Amino acid sequence: MLRRAHTGGNIASRPWGLGMGGKTISHFEIVEKIGAGGMGEVYLARDLRLDRTVALKLLPAEFARDENRRKRLEREARAASALKHPNITHITTSARRTAPTSSRWSM
Repeated sequence: MLRRAHTGGNIASRPWGLGMGGKTISHFEIVEKIGAGGMGEVYLARDLRLDRTVALKLLPAEFARDENRRKRLEREARAASALKHPNITHITTSARRTAPTSSRWSM
């Protein structure tokens, strides 16, 4: 189960707001955005196939077009998947989603 730090207040008071909440990407239903940084955006999501809560990291479309950023995210996924510790998330999949208007990478 994904553990999140509680920052108090409602989600709308957070700097990133609601964003993609309620959308579905592949078999993941986005619940809310829980963070963002230099490499992408992290969402609390529901894996609809396995019925479990997950964190989904997405490389935004503008970054997905940059081969260096794609390779960096792939290296991050490989490095994190090699780690086995209860306080480090497990990488279950890494994929590229191509849509008519954009491309997204996720892990």
